[in-house]
Amino acid sequence: MSLHLTILGCHSATPRVNAYPTAQYLEINNRHFLIDCGEGTQRQMRKYKVGFSKINHIFISHLHGDHFFGLVGLISTFGILNRERELHIYGPKGIKEVTVLQLKVSKSWTKYPIIFHELDSKESELIFEDDKVSVRTIPLDHRIYTNGFLFTEKPKPRKLHIENIQQYEEIETCDFHNIKAGKDFVLSTGEVVPNEELTIDPPKPLSYAFCSDTAYKPAIVPIIKDVDLLYHEATFLKDREDLCEKTKHSTAEQAASIANQANAKKLIIGHYSSRYNNLEDFKTEAQTIFKNVELAEAGKLYSTDDFPIKILKDSKIEEFKE
Repeated sequence: MSLHLTILGCHSATPRVNAYPTAQYLEINNRHFLIDCGEGTQRQMRKYKVGFSKINHIFISHLHGDHFFGLVGLISTFGILNRERELHIYGPKGIKEVTVLQLKVSKSWTKYPIIFHELDSKESELIFEDDKVSVRTIPLDHRIYTNGFLFTEKPKPRKLHIENIQQYEEIETCDFHNIKAGKDFVLSTGEVVPNEELTIDPPKPLSYAFCSDTAYKPAIVPIIKDVDLLYHEATFLKDREDLCEKTKHSTAEQAASIANQANAKKLIIGHYSSRYNNLEDFKTEAQTIFKNVELAEAGKLYSTDDFPIKILKDSKIEEFKE
């Protein structure tokens, strides 16, 4: 099992050269998700070789433009690419109205089905689940209704301890399914062989928490407890903490405090304000609270395979080819 996160954009709203707004591509347990879709996301997907055909589920944290202005363009491109599979979009109430209006006015109607899952609960809720992954909302504290998202692998079945199993002639191949499901084995003598003797613990399910724009909110800690990888916005440094209450954003130190309280394995910070030129200052500040910190950067690939960080090479962008 592994988890791979590609940063497509990680800056706040003010446009700058080579600074793209929030968008991320997550691969977890053979599932592929797009998280937020700021302006220019589809270009960044081309640039870093994210296959358009892999995206069936898009999660939008909130309806500020730097987190969803790229959505209607991506939807339109899917249509140009003759997409047929349905596309699921999860986001705040209103995401359907604003998207459909843009498609209608621009006459960009698509032939494939778009299914909107509009959110309005202020409590954490399960919004997606299949046999591989589940996704829950993380209610955040921003100027408008905003959710983060917790992506968690489903537990794997236990693995067979073949050497131990071979010590019991009565155990046959047809018994393996029940043993992997966690059942003990009863010998003909009535002796019970504990499942723990016949199996090996599977790897712990991996998890990723995306905490988009938010003020410091310790109430989310129980939701993301022990998460493997945490992205938390860090718009400001401590020198402008006075702006956090007004704008409902966080400092690097506050993001690190959330990671520390949640016992996260690694923290990625991003959504930097354009007022700062030296982003290393964000990492330095965060590491006063939580040591395992990385700066989000477009083109960076993070993985739970011992957490190596790779810089993706730019690829030649070919228009409307998959």
